[in-house]
Amino acid sequence: MNKIIVSLLFLIILIGCQQANNKAMQTQIDSLQLQLKKTYKPGFGEFMSSIQIHHEKLWFAGINENWKLADFEINEIKETLDDIQDYCTDRPETKSIAMINLPIDSISHTIQQKNTMQFKTAFIFLTNTCNTCHQATVHEFNKIKIPETVPFSNQEFKLK
Repeated sequence: MNKIIVSLLFLIILIGCQQANNKAMQTQIDSLQLQLKKTYKPGFGEFMSSIQIHHEKLWFAGINENWKLADFEINEIKETLDDIQDYCTDRPETKSIAMINLPIDSISHTIQQKNTMQFKTAFIFLTNTCNTCHQATVHEFNKIKIPETVPFSNQEFKLK
């Protein structure tokens, strides 16, 4: 009989501890969810501005045959496009991102081949596809073009 009473008391204590533990865990989960809501997440425009900078730098790297820099810049664009797909799933524009894959692959290939003439053609293809995407997503007012001036005066694009 004493063993049954001791077992019942132990079971009651164990259940009480479990309920206290569940309450503490729920409090921690609620706190973490609140922190997540306050975490900064770049918006679609910030990602696109980043791509625009890398697009411009890519052009000057390629026409100056700075293939390592061109490769770096195209990979930065790829990374940003991946980030859009990870962080902007709620935006309908994200569904159109896939149309850029073929031009990205094309320009990546020309960079590996170190072919300036093909690079220029691939860059035009990339730029036109950006504009096609902007039109498809009703952002036609944001028209991208081949850069005319170096984006940063503190970066050398020509190899010496």
